[in-house]
Amino acid sequence: MSQDTAEQTQLPPELFMDIDRSGPVPLYFQVAQRIEQAISDGTLPPGARLENEIALGERFGLSRPTVRRAMQDLVDKGLLVRRRGIGTQVVRRPVTRKVELTSLYDDLERSDKHPQTTLLSRLIVDADDHVADVLSIPPRSSVLHVLRLRLTDGVPLAVLENFLPGEYADFSEDDLTRRGLYQLMRARGTLISVAQQRIGARAATSKESRLLGIKDHGAVLTMERTAYDNNGRAVEYGRHCYRPDLYDFEITLVDK
Repeated sequence: MSQDTAEQTQLPPELFMDIDRSGPVPLYFQVAQRIEQAISDGTLPPGARLENEIALGERFGLSRPTVRRAMQDLVDKGLLVRRRGIGTQVVRRPVTRKVELTSLYDDLERSDKHPQTTLLSRLIVDADDHVADVLSIPPRSSVLHVLRLRLTDGVPLAVLENFLPGEYADFSEDDLTRRGLYQLMRARGTLISVAQQRIGARAATSKESRLLGIKDHGAVLTMERTAYDNNGRAVEYGRHCYRPDLYDFEITLVDK
């Protein structure tokens, strides 16, 4: 048995035993309902990888268009996701992040989401005018530029780009892979006390689409943040993008 086949989760035959093939309810709708129920009751756990449409159709005597329509309905409902080179998977529960002064790494750890980091780039660069203005440093000052891919339970979640003043230039590749950025800064004695943050959405670049495993130029959530220490000094500027099917922000509104 190949590794690809071994990693797939086969739907139990009894799932489709009571399908009405001659009734008024469309067959694809019945198939979608039963797969949705299997996801709901845990028969198909988050991250489970389904058989392809041809294999499913052959096992259960269903046409490929019927299976394809059922799968697409579940993709549209956010229950399944199609990923290039992997196939169709059950969507993991989205990471819901309150808009607070915390880091993504810390939030994932507190939620038992098992964060992992792939370091894409670590460079000492000259700050352009925008970065210099945000960090309140002279233009062309040396800053640490870090680009990382953050994963949760092995699934790509966010592309994180950060700029830090030169005093943090000694953060090593191992540091940036094994620990969260705010963890490293706290260990250095830097306490983040306030931040300015902007949340938005846009189309992903081709590189971001590839890294996050989404369709080319698909939608992503964005967050731009400038963090300040307890002396009011800007110590971090970040530009991040997130997969919208696996991530959302939660905001509490109060009537004054």
